[in-house]
Amino acid sequence: MRDARKQEEEIVADHSAYQKGVIKRYYEHRDTIAVHKLAELLSNLWLEKGQAKVAALWETAYKEMQKAGVPVNQACVIVEDRDLEAFGKLVGELS
Repeated sequence: MRDARKQEEEIVADHSAYQKGVIKRYYEHRDTIAVHKLAELLSNLWLEKGQAKVAALWETAYKEMQKAGVPVNQACVIVEDRDLEAFGKLVGELS
């Protein structure tokens, strides 16, 4: 947590007051942004038919699950099984 705060302070140091506000709000709502991205990925996975695109979406979903704080073992099981139902339940729980 301390490293994140230090990183945020370093990023904000060279910006205008407006930019600092935007950056601050981004970090305040980072978890909400991650959940929103997961919901979008769930929709895209449901609709996508191309195998290459599906594989890329699952890879992105795994990364976004990590950002949202999902335990690694739970994320691995969902992605390896490509379980849309479990993914949907996870997104619902995080919302």
